[in-house]
Parts: sequence; structure tokens; C-alpha cells
Amino acid sequence: MAGQVELQKEELIPLLTIVGPTAVGKTEIAIALAHKLTGEIISADSVQVYRYMDIGTAKPTMEERQGICHHLIDIVDPDVNFTVYDYQGRAQRCIREVYNRGKLPILTGGTGLYIKAVLEEYNFSSDKANPLLRKQLQEELESRGKENLYRRLEQIDPVTAKRVHPNDSRRIIRALEFFYLTGKPISIQWELTKKKQSNYQLIMVGITMEKKYLYERINERVDLMIERGFLQEVQGLLERGYKSNLKAMQSLGYSHLTGYLEGKWDWETALTMFKRDTRRYAKRQLTWFRAEQRINWYEREPNNTELDPILDNICSRVEGY
Repeated sequence: MAGQVELQKEELIPLLTIVGPTAVGKTEIAIALAHKLTGEIISADSVQVYRYMDIGTAKPTMEERQGICHHLIDIVDPDVNFTVYDYQGRAQRCIREVYNRGKLPILTGGTGLYIKAVLEEYNFSSDKANPLLRKQLQEELESRGKENLYRRLEQIDPVTAKRVHPNDSRRIIRALEFFYLTGKPISIQWELTKKKQSNYQLIMVGITMEKKYLYERINERVDLMIERGFLQEVQGLLERGYKSNLKAMQSLGYSHLTGYLEGKWDWETALTMFKRDTRRYAKRQLTWFRAEQRINWYEREPNNTELDPILDNICSRVEGY
């Protein structure tokens, strides 16, 4: 790598990207690879960006990071409306800075939209904004429900509708807003960005696991989060004044435990829904990433012991690129 040498415009930055469903062990693998390849990790997790949200986001502790620099973790407070556009700019700058220090940037996480925005150079700044239209769509959501808006999205942009969960009202409204402002489905905009030349010499790695064992790991991880004090973490956020309707507080686990603390459901129901919705999220993540043909997939064994063959193979790919 060029180290401290200033990048020329036509040079491509080497970038290792590690993706996969929640609880599969991406962070563990990324840290091991960072040691082997002299890298630094750039998080691609839409909730790990928030301060005070540690246990529920499975942020690696300082001990777990093993001296490896991690970026884009704990960068904003939970009441900040941190967008994919904000992430894109920060991540792209961070990747360049890591490279200029002579290190390998390793982009790691499970938020597919964040990764897509970084890799495909989507030009968010060209999007128009119309607060009145967004307000109208929000009012329609409240009066007629998510199902009505989702059915409309299926009619005007079936490609995006397949990628968006019917309960993800924020992304449904965003896709509808884009269509009404531009006259084009947002999925077409994404396809156009694929044709742009990438700034990166890219190696994409996907980590997966047999569904049965992945779901067992998810259930076990939820139980471990509770043991480590996740409920107290959520209670602390509420006591700091962070309302339950904030985008950050609507994240997996946080919304379930907030509902329990506010008396919406009992403890057993909160845990059951938390585990169920995390499994569903993992399934959606896999669907999203499986559509990316550049990913080289590796299947982990359930016993979680022998990682060396996977690490060695990935290192060979990187070093031979």
C-alpha cells in the first residue's frame, strides 16, 4: 500500500468488506483479520454509532478490540437523527484516512444500506427534500396505517418493496417520497449507481451459518445481553431523557425493553418478541446480502472454535489481489 503517499485520483483504495447476519461473529473475524493484515475496522452498524447504547448493539468492549482501532462507533448521541447520508460521508473519509496511514481498511457490519451507500457512491446530495410531502406521508401513515403505504410502494416500486420490511415505515416513506419528487423508483437510482466506477479495490466477504445454529446463537446472545445488564442500559437511557420514540430507541431490543418498562407488555413477552424479531432481522439481512454477487461466502461451524481455515483463505484472497 502507498502508506503516507498522497492518493492520485485514479488510484483505487484496497477495501476488505465483511458482512453477514447478526450474531454470526463478524466482529471476531474482522479483529482477527485486522491483526493478520495490519488493518483498522470501520463499523457499518446503524446503531453502534450511538453513545450509551453498548450492550444491546453488541459493541466490542475495549478488551475485545484487542488493540485494533475501531471507527464510527460512539460518534453521536441517541437523539441525533443520524442518516445514511451522514454515514456515507464519514465512512468514505475514514476509509481514505486509514489507507493513508498505511493500514488496510476493513468495513464490517450488518447494515446493508450503509455498506451499499459507501461502495456504490450513491449521490444523496442530488435528492430533493420536501418537508410538506414528508409530513403528508407521515400523517397518512398515522391515519391509515403502514399496510396502506406498503401496498402503494408495491405498486410503484416492487423491487424496493421486496427489500423493505412492511413494518419499516421510515424506509417506506423515504421510497415513496423519492418517487413523488423525482418520478422514478428509488430502486432505479440504486441500479444507476452500480454502473459508476468504484473508488475501491474491493474484496467482499460474507460470513454465514446454518440457520438452525444461527438462530440458537441469536437466542443465546439475547439471554447474554440480559445477563450483562441490557435492561439497566435501556432504563439509563430513558432516565437520561432519551424518549422511546427516537429512531435510536426504536432499534432491536431497545424498543422491546422500553415497551416492558412502559408497561406495554410483560417481561416474558418482551424477551420472546426480542428473540423473534432478531431472527427475522437476520433472515432479512441474508436476503439483502445474497443479492450481492461480489460476496465470497464462508460458512462457520456452530462450535465456534476453528476459524483458522476461514481466516487463512480470506488472507490469501487479500494478499493475492
